[in-house]
Amino acid sequence: MGRVLVTGAAGFIGAHLCQALLARGDEVVGIDNLNPYYDPALKEARLAALTGHARPGAFRLHRLDLADTDALLALMKAETGIDRVAHLGAQAGVRWSLEAPFAYTAANVTGHLGILEGVRRSEGRIAHAVYASTSSVYGSRTDGAFRETDRVDRPASLYAATKAAGELMSRVYTDLYKLPLTGLRFFTVYGPWGRPDMAYWLFTEAMLQGRPIQLFNEGRMRRDFTFVDDIVAGIVAALDNPPADGGHRLYNIGNSRPEELLDMVSILEELLGVQAVRVLKPMQPGDVPATFADVSAMKRDFGWEPTTDLRTGLGHFVRWWRGHFG
Repeated sequence: MGRVLVTGAAGFIGAHLCQALLARGDEVVGIDNLNPYYDPALKEARLAALTGHARPGAFRLHRLDLADTDALLALMKAETGIDRVAHLGAQAGVRWSLEAPFAYTAANVTGHLGILEGVRRSEGRIAHAVYASTSSVYGSRTDGAFRETDRVDRPASLYAATKAAGELMSRVYTDLYKLPLTGLRFFTVYGPWGRPDMAYWLFTEAMLQGRPIQLFNEGRMRRDFTFVDDIVAGIVAALDNPPADGGHRLYNIGNSRPEELLDMVSILEELLGVQAVRVLKPMQPGDVPATFADVSAMKRDFGWEPTTDLRTGLGHFVRWWRGHFG
């Protein structure tokens, strides 16, 4: 195996990825600043669960802000054993980008550029970097499956624009410096240890507390919900297979099966044994009505395909919730 640098190691997907890499024998160097976008106690709990099962010395965490370019570059230079990078650290959340725009440019533009520079300055020691992008780059669409060759020049939010900027910078760095880079456009990831700002978490919490749930666009939303274990399997497959020509690649990674938001609510009602009190709201600025991933490229190049349907995945989440929160 090898040593992998994972940014956003205390995050939802990052912690799951670290666990998978450690389980197969990799060493992991993690970076996370544990910012307060949501309760850092959840991030600390993810780390505690992760380190509780890690081999001695196999996992180390550096508490570092990706926008601190000097510190980031110094770390990537000092950690001489790193041979791959999984760059998942970012400022997430479409709606919060309306309130805190500079947090997004700091993490998603400056931070992403710092990772690219660190890979470039490794002079080939880092053989491959995989980075997280998002389905949000496709903007507001309802015309069928989103394909990697589709135009992405009309993002609906600043969050999406910063992630699209990361894709463009990556392509430039590959053209200039021949860096082997792979971008993965994630589609609505959910599961245990998830993010408290996501709909399935908000709905579960509200329903169990007897509070109403807010359904934006009056619930007429479709999302390509993708279980976190499927996402992690795709990241690992990409990490292990750098571009043969040293180039830049982009892939959709989703369930390829859009689900109605109201169907998700019905499944949660069944799993929780609680009837939701529904409040219909208009569409929020920056949001999109539907996402739908064409994942044929992931299947073709890596033999990857999703295996977890929404009912099964939500069942895993509810069991985790009850075990974690009681």
